[in-house]
This record gives sequence, C-alpha cells and structure tokens, in this order.
Amino acid sequence: MPISEPGDAQGPVLLGPHQTRAPGRGPVSLVWALRGRGRDLDAAVVRLAPGTDLGEDTGAGHGLLLTVLAGAGELRLAGTCFPLAPGALAWLPARTAHALRAGEQGLTYTTAHRHRPPAPADAGDPACLLDRVCPRCGHLAPGQAHFCPHCGRHLPGTGPGAG
Repeated sequence: MPISEPGDAQGPVLLGPHQTRAPGRGPVSLVWALRGRGRDLDAAVVRLAPGTDLGEDTGAGHGLLLTVLAGAGELRLAGTCFPLAPGALAWLPARTAHALRAGEQGLTYTTAHRHRPPAPADAGDPACLLDRVCPRCGHLAPGQAHFCPHCGRHLPGTGPGAG
C-alpha cells in the first residue's frame, strides 16, 4: 500500500515516520488531519515545539484518544502529571479537563475522537462564538482552547496578556 498524502481520506491512510516526525512550524503544528465528508472519525497528528504548554482544556463532549509518536512531555490531569514518551497512550473520557506540555525535544502525538458533522445552516447558535473562530482557517475551536485544533494557530485573546 502506498504512503498516503496528507489530507487524503478517500481510502485507507498510511503515514510514514518521515511524515509524522515532520519538524513543524510555530508552537503548534497540524502535521496531518483526516478530512473529507462522510467520515465518522476525526484524527490528527499534532507537533508541539519544545517547551510549548497548551494550558488546560476543559475537554470536549466526546472521548479523546491520544498516542505519542515522538519526543516527550507531560499530560496533566486533576493536578497530577503523567510523563509522555513514544508509545504512551491516553484515553480521556468526555469532558475530561487536561493540559499538555512538550519537553525539550518537542512532542508529536495523534488524536482520535468521534466526528461531529457540522450543524445544519439554519440551526443557528445559542450564543456568539466568534471569539472561538480561528482567524487563519475559520474553524471553531472547542471550549477553552488556546490553539486551533485544525491549523495550530494561537487563538486571539488566549495568549500572554489576554483577559
């Protein structure tokens, strides 16, 4: 089976180490993400630059599976730090507050969770969510996210001096 190109979701996907260990750009890089209509899974390969701390995320309304591919770091859950190294796997049930920090070599990991199709255009939103829309790619970031889960850009109003 040939190695898949990033974003190819027409069939099975196989990424080689040269793709998943890409150096990335900026503090958070989306190395690869599963795309395409009709999928039932969201999956991505994310690269955190050395020392990047994502801060606490209150957790999404679905479970999250995280698997470390390269580098090292820590996962913080309820005040307890768990070391992360290649091969480490974490399952976070829905709405599990957590934080990630990359070590000196950075941290590359996969995430996988249930795909939520977009709401119908006429459904409307109960409140204005514009502060959670990524200015680079237009995707909606979850809850208290500091970085866009789609493109990795730091979200406005979440960095140093925000608030």
